[in-house]
Amino acid sequence: MKQIILDLDKSQQRPVVMLENGLKALLDTGAYIPVWVGGERILSEGLDAKLVKKNISFTGFGGTAYGNLYQVTIQIGELLYPNMHIIASNDFEVPFHIILSATMFSHLIYEIDDWNHKLNITIPDSESCIRNLRVVDQNGKLYVLCNSNESKE
Repeated sequence: MKQIILDLDKSQQRPVVMLENGLKALLDTGAYIPVWVGGERILSEGLDAKLVKKNISFTGFGGTAYGNLYQVTIQIGELLYPNMHIIASNDFEVPFHIILSATMFSHLIYEIDDWNHKLNITIPDSESCIRNLRVVDQNGKLYVLCNSNESKE
């Protein structure tokens, strides 16, 4: 098993994880789809994301929201999500850049340690640090598929 420990932003009451490049990410254990809320310009220019599809509707935030589907590589500690799908929505003003969905941590063990302001992630030996995450549209309904890379590190 491999252990990753990330710092949480002490100034936030919610679990906001400090990522590289000054990015902040809210860990939303009820979220199904990862959402970029930090501005599409940062996503496309700063993170070199590629636009896949415009005007995607998704549920969340108390109803239906809309955004554009992008493909981007995101790193969360030692977890690497190469070419993952993420929906970018500019409709929200929040103190973080990305909402990390529970589906991103499929088959992993994660714990929010609010006392010590840490996010602890355990990767079982049967899983890889390289994660594959795709948002798939089947008959007008979005599905999130996340699994470990087939070739183990």
